[in-house]
Amino acid sequence: MRLCIKLFLLGALCVTIGLPQAQQGVPENAVTRVSDHVYAIIGFPNIAYVVGTRATLVVDTGMGPRNGAIVAREAQRLAKGPALYLTTTHFHPEHAAGESAFPANTILIRPSAQQDEIGRRGTEYIDLFSSRSAQNKELLQGVKLRQADIVFDREATLDLGGVTVRLFWWGAAHTKGDELIFVPEDSVLIPGDIVQNKLVPNMPNEDASVKGWLSLLDQLEPLKPRYVVPDHGALGDGSLIGKERAFLVDVQRRALELKRQGTSVEEAGKLLQSELKAKYPDWENMNPIPNVVRRVYEEAR
Repeated sequence: MRLCIKLFLLGALCVTIGLPQAQQGVPENAVTRVSDHVYAIIGFPNIAYVVGTRATLVVDTGMGPRNGAIVAREAQRLAKGPALYLTTTHFHPEHAAGESAFPANTILIRPSAQQDEIGRRGTEYIDLFSSRSAQNKELLQGVKLRQADIVFDREATLDLGGVTVRLFWWGAAHTKGDELIFVPEDSVLIPGDIVQNKLVPNMPNEDASVKGWLSLLDQLEPLKPRYVVPDHGALGDGSLIGKERAFLVDVQRRALELKRQGTSVEEAGKLLQSELKAKYPDWENMNPIPNVVRRVYEEAR
């Protein structure tokens, strides 16, 4: 199903949020202009804004309402029109758990697969992230993720006034409900965790997929974006798609070799961590490699 939404004037947008800034997460007063209509905040995670004459789309919220309030305030400063849309690249708390800080007239849009995943694992992940630190626990205290106002199956198109945005869901990779965003007029890709700048792909559990990730990269390549705003790490250009694919193919190929040799998945994970650290010295954090290897082994059954 293809959903096309035309935005009309929906009344004055008023943000009156005065929550304190988080000690870590999304920095305030740190907006970077990416292109004519796209802006970003580099933080944990990166936040993207697409600004049209009638409406603004915000991509991701930060972890919890305190970070969400910062993201919402920046949206108010950037906005040229009265309508505010919010979408989330996936359901993990640093991307979605700040939604309650947005004004009441914010229209939340998500792929149906992501909304289903929120129902299935949303509370579990809020509890998981809360357990990692006292600060996370404070940021996520009482957070509940709500039902989206608009859900779509595979693609939605937003007309923000002078700029359009395409929202895609093409299958599982990092999560079951990964969403990808493309701004054709500016040739900007906002790919969530799927395309990053020399960061090892994170496949934390059985919902992730190496094959699915490679399929998404193959589908993104023809877009040939000029700019890429990933969820984590430095901004980049369209070459990041090929670099991500080459790295992941390398991991997959080597893991399959080890599996054919009878190497256990645990041993293969340790071995590949060491090999890839030497082969890709400028890639950050090889800790996710054992989980990627595990996904390769599972998909080869």
